[in-house]
Amino acid sequence: MNVKELAEKANLKILSGEKGILTEITGGYTCDLLSDVMGFAEQGNVWITLQTHKNVMAIASLKELAAVILVKGLQPELNTREQSNEENIPILSSDLQEFEISGLVYNLLKQ
Repeated sequence: MNVKELAEKANLKILSGEKGILTEITGGYTCDLLSDVMGFAEQGNVWITLQTHKNVMAIASLKELAAVILVKGLQPELNTREQSNEENIPILSSDLQEFEISGLVYNLLKQ
């Protein structure tokens, strides 16, 4: 499944990084601790978080993540959005909490 398909099936809003929406997703990682994501997320994962600052994109780029999903309707800071566009790593938004969107993404990826 690619980012665009996940966004459609999970009712996610694409906030930035639209050029990367055809990136294939290999799995997911849910965490708000940046060092944990840096240590354990895998290339191609979607990262589910409530973090909205620019360091999110630094880690997403370093780990070659497929996309970042922000929870609770949160919006990325302007410089985060700009970096997302430069890196072609989409930032998506969900109104759901981390637990709920994690379960939904997991189920969709396992289909």
